[in-house]
Amino acid sequence: MSFSTIRVTVGRVFLVAGVLVLLFIPYLLWGTGLITARAQDQLRQQFAAAQLRHHDAVGLHSHTPASTVPTIAPAIAAPAAGGPVGIISIPKIGVQMVVVEGTDAEQLRSGPGHYPGTPLPGEQGNVAIAGHRTTYLHPFYDLNELVAGDHINVLTVQGLFVYEVTTSQAVAPTDVAVVAPTPTPVLTLTTCNPRYSATQRLVVQAKLVADVLAGPARPAGSPSSAPGQRPEDLASTDAPVQGSWLWATVWGLVVAGLAVAVWALVLRWRGGRRIAVAVAGTAVWLVAVYLFFGALAPLLPASF
Repeated sequence: MSFSTIRVTVGRVFLVAGVLVLLFIPYLLWGTGLITARAQDQLRQQFAAAQLRHHDAVGLHSHTPASTVPTIAPAIAAPAAGGPVGIISIPKIGVQMVVVEGTDAEQLRSGPGHYPGTPLPGEQGNVAIAGHRTTYLHPFYDLNELVAGDHINVLTVQGLFVYEVTTSQAVAPTDVAVVAPTPTPVLTLTTCNPRYSATQRLVVQAKLVADVLAGPARPAGSPSSAPGQRPEDLASTDAPVQGSWLWATVWGLVVAGLAVAVWALVLRWRGGRRIAVAVAGTAVWLVAVYLFFGALAPLLPASF
């Protein structure tokens, strides 16, 4: 093999690698949203079914009147990991998404994640929810715009709970005190800060101010029957990455193989056939690239 052939081959490899890098950026910012949108559709259906099951189980078919004196929902078992916890709505920043149980990378791909070990929304104590800032539909992209007095609504199988923002601050990613147990019902939202980085964690906290219950309640401040949790026991947005390097490697090889095959076929054919091969081959290659990115993204550090 001559030096010129080696030089051309290396040049093509770097060209393809450069194209992949350029494509990966918009995939992270927008393409990941397709994954979350599909998951959200399924979660909404699952949550509606869970509401019906819960109401049938407790013999309830209507909500209690709205209460401006916050009450405490009884402690119930959390859904299985990845299951729907409820729907969070933040009118000021246009957020309305299903919250899933868990904060591992796989679960946060589906939507905002409820920290395992913290109470469920409406229950006594510190309810903690994490969400992506710039990828996977970026639910907490504008979380920094919330100020004291803004409302955050959370609908669960037990009713609708209204929280009012009290504080917003940036802390170190290792600061677990923000999700520590509290004697009063509060909600803590966390996300990476600043955008496109994980050097800090943006934390918004809110207090329970009103609710529309669909079940028995206790006055705010009553002792909780749920066991307390230590801050160090709670999950973090920096949880271990879920994914498989094997599948990422396999899809990477498929992408490389398709690139070589399409290039060879384009050089072989002439005229209209060359154009047809180039268009069809590129389309197939882009599908493989999308699947490769899907396998690769969960393996990256949680910095988005």
